[in-house]
Amino acid sequence: MSFADGALYDFCVIGGGIVGLAVARQLLLSFPGAGVVLLEKESAPARHQTGHNSGVIHAGVYYKPGSLKARLCRAGAQATKDYCLARNIPFETRGKLIVATSPEELAAMRALKANAVENGIEAEEIDGAELQRREPAVAGVGALHVRETGIVDYKSVCAALAGDLAAMGADIHYAVEADAIAEMDGEVQVKTHGGVLRARRLVACAGLQSDRLARKAGLKVDHRIVPFRGEYFDLAPARRGIVRSLIYPVPNPQLPFLGIHLTPTIDGRLTVGPNAVLGRSREGYGRGETNWRDLADYAAFPGFWKLAADNWRSGITEFRNSMFKRGYLEECRKYCPDLELDDLEPVEAGIRAQAVMRDGSMVHDFLFLRSPRMLHVCNAPSPAATSALPIARMIVDEMRQAA
Repeated sequence: MSFADGALYDFCVIGGGIVGLAVARQLLLSFPGAGVVLLEKESAPARHQTGHNSGVIHAGVYYKPGSLKARLCRAGAQATKDYCLARNIPFETRGKLIVATSPEELAAMRALKANAVENGIEAEEIDGAELQRREPAVAGVGALHVRETGIVDYKSVCAALAGDLAAMGADIHYAVEADAIAEMDGEVQVKTHGGVLRARRLVACAGLQSDRLARKAGLKVDHRIVPFRGEYFDLAPARRGIVRSLIYPVPNPQLPFLGIHLTPTIDGRLTVGPNAVLGRSREGYGRGETNWRDLADYAAFPGFWKLAADNWRSGITEFRNSMFKRGYLEECRKYCPDLELDDLEPVEAGIRAQAVMRDGSMVHDFLFLRSPRMLHVCNAPSPAATSALPIARMIVDEMRQAA
């Protein structure tokens, strides 16, 4: 079936990251026999945020008890593990140690433990001696052990989801970009280089391009996607066994990101990172890549300058550590003091799509833009990969109620 056939699909999903794939699959589960088409502008799924994250199955320690993020993460962690078991996708439940390196951090860690307990998560406080016994290369005055945290390759999860879609009868089109979107009575039309696609309903899960796609669809967009580069290092092969658990710092409440951490990967590597540096391109993963359109887009947005004014000190620190490897190393050595410069081998960065409002505030929750026949997911906050399956159920339930 080609676009030229003029067929009217029941649902069109734009975006081949983990959220888009999960939504398309959930549509077919919820509406058996529906005509579903998925468009992805890259030549394969999971080419952007999903394929560049640290591969963690988060337990949900950090989120406000009872909040949507907390509930989705708890449900998503179990759903992800169940899905991996059903599809023979390798994963491991390694556990996470959130390490306190000072009395102040110890107090913050204990507050985090109370948060975890309210979220129904098993969290064990251990002292510095027990920390050294479990992880001899890690130093701290105490730590919080979160047993349920796991690791997986989300690209493998996406490949399985795409396989499900094909088996369930969906049409998947890679290397097809939505050039224009028009909503009219009874349908939505998506103009592409391959012709015009017609669907009764549309869901857009476009990640780094989500605000632009919403504008293409004629929706009022009062935010911008500001890209933040998350730069990683791999530890040299001889150093990959220095920890078994995931090792995280106690998060700084003044900062929106979790900080640099040590993460074993399912393929046997050990990564260090990420930091959070303002990006010069939404999809430029190489160091120094610049997209002038992307720069101009957020530089012309007043919310960006308000964000910069509120966070310039941390921004300078992140930039310095990005430019000078020794600064990055010192962040790691706060809790893993044996690391040396030669242990850090650079790998490709990730880029986080951070929605920023006109008042300069970062969006830390879901942001949807709607019309009678469209739903645009403009912000799916971390941990969106962990939570993708219940996020998809939530989106499809909302579409069902709106129908």
